[in-house]
Amino acid sequence: MRKPILGITMGDPFGNGPEITVKALADKTVYDRCRPLVIGDVAAMEYAAKAAKKVSGIDMKVRAVKAVGEAKYEYGVINVYDMGIVKASDIPGDPEDPKPFGLGATALGGEAAFQYVKKVIELAMNGEVDATITNALSKEAINMADHHYSGHTEIYADYTNTSKYTMMLAHEELRVVHVSTHVSLREACDRVKKDRVLDVIRIANEGCKAIGIKEPKIAVAGLNPHCGENGMFGREEIEEIQPAIDAAMAEGIIIPEKKPTPPDTVFSKALGGWYDIVVVMYHDQGHIPLKVKGFVYNKAEGHWDAVAGVNVTLGLPIIRASVDHGTGFGHAGDGHANELSLVNAMDYGIRMANAKAEK
Repeated sequence: MRKPILGITMGDPFGNGPEITVKALADKTVYDRCRPLVIGDVAAMEYAAKAAKKVSGIDMKVRAVKAVGEAKYEYGVINVYDMGIVKASDIPGDPEDPKPFGLGATALGGEAAFQYVKKVIELAMNGEVDATITNALSKEAINMADHHYSGHTEIYADYTNTSKYTMMLAHEELRVVHVSTHVSLREACDRVKKDRVLDVIRIANEGCKAIGIKEPKIAVAGLNPHCGENGMFGREEIEEIQPAIDAAMAEGIIIPEKKPTPPDTVFSKALGGWYDIVVVMYHDQGHIPLKVKGFVYNKAEGHWDAVAGVNVTLGLPIIRASVDHGTGFGHAGDGHANELSLVNAMDYGIRMANAKAEK
């Protein structure tokens, strides 16, 4: 069976990414399905491996490589494409007595995280890795390092010269794509325009096909309460969203409702299997239902039982799937980070790489 090479960025070195990566790669079945290569710094990964062993009994070694061709994909050894940015002396604390780093956003962490992403994009564009998987970075930190982007999605778009793209969030069979993401709510409303909505419907359709859904069923959420009530609460549904739906259906795209679906019911219908994906109009309209479903907090025991979900950028010439959570600076370094979202992202990366190879 073909095993795709996954380029996995370490994320902010002072966040939860290194530890999550160690825990995700401690599952032997990962190596049965793919060839994982971490893009980051050996010093941070070695610290995380030692902390994971102390807290969880996970015994993983770390091996530095300077080229993809040097990697040997053997269970028990994590290959790290060593960028040499963060040194052991930069990492606070003792892995034999793991405690939160307490650093938060730093220029060094932002610079490192940005360079990992830039490198993995380069490797993918050159065909050296089959899919890219990203751990969390800090938007504040990368801007402190003078890289002025609002997140991974915009970095990928810039370095792949992509103008039409969107974010897809997925957890199990619930999937959403966004007309806008990292802008104010006021600006997000102004961005609900026919051409952009139509582009996102098309990207959603192709994105579903990329993961093996042959005839995707798409819902398009309204912007206003009750989809505007025929213009009483806003006219975006009439003037922008419905024309985009009509144009998409004329192209053969399947939109079962044939009109915008009220945002307060569309996700329940999606969970019920009515749709394969939901086109949402702004960031939180899509993020909130995904995280309500994927993030599960154990109140009695005071920890997260699950931090699940995947962030996939659609419309790019390369595959990118990511964790659907932040850097966890408040707890990073204590050995208790949850790896489930990274496992989910790797699964999506494998699925999409295999589907692409079969075309």
